[in-house]
Amino acid sequence: METDTILLGLAWYFVFVLSLTCHEAAHAFVSHQLGDSTAYRGGLVSLSPIEHIRREPFGMVIFPIITYFTNGWMIGWASTPYDPNWARRFPKREIMMALAGPAANLILVIIAVIIIRVGVSFGVLFAPDTITFSHVTEAEVGGWFNSLAIIASILFSLNLILFVFNLMPLPPLDGSALIPIFLSERNASMYKMFISRPGFAIAGLIIAWQVFDFIFSPIHLLAINLLYPGAHYG
Repeated sequence: METDTILLGLAWYFVFVLSLTCHEAAHAFVSHQLGDSTAYRGGLVSLSPIEHIRREPFGMVIFPIITYFTNGWMIGWASTPYDPNWARRFPKREIMMALAGPAANLILVIIAVIIIRVGVSFGVLFAPDTITFSHVTEAEVGGWFNSLAIIASILFSLNLILFVFNLMPLPPLDGSALIPIFLSERNASMYKMFISRPGFAIAGLIIAWQVFDFIFSPIHLLAINLLYPGAHYG
């Protein structure tokens, strides 16, 4: 196995753990602030990944490694518990809690954009001819700036993926919490009971994976062209 593959994998895993930890910690923090301390009592209002990994070791350790060596990039999952009775009593708070995770990923995308744009303005980073998830930007020189380019690229790509994927309105993804906004109270209650069944969560994930590329590709292209105005990637 090539050393570059291992080093790139370590960079991916560092950003992956950081991204999922921020996502789940945001869920836990917002739910705690809004009256549900279930995740807080579990130690999940924390930017330390230890409790998050302990809760979902397969989704945060094993599966990301498998997807890296099969696809060249990492994906996985973590979870944050909440009180369903609290969610039923306060549906608007449940929505805010659900949106907190994708919002954390969007913030990380913005941080990556700032790093890349500052690097470009100082002449240490530039837009590559071909964009990949691991190479959204390139360094003019090697060493530390090359590592910065790789980390910023993965931070941008992975968190854009997590942001878009989690907002898909399918159970068990965060976006499914938005559907009740458009329903009557009675229908919203029926909808929640409907999607709470494990079989629908599995079906939702299967459908999400099947259609994700069609949704993500134009969003990714738009994001790249906004990152590099005038570059006209296609």
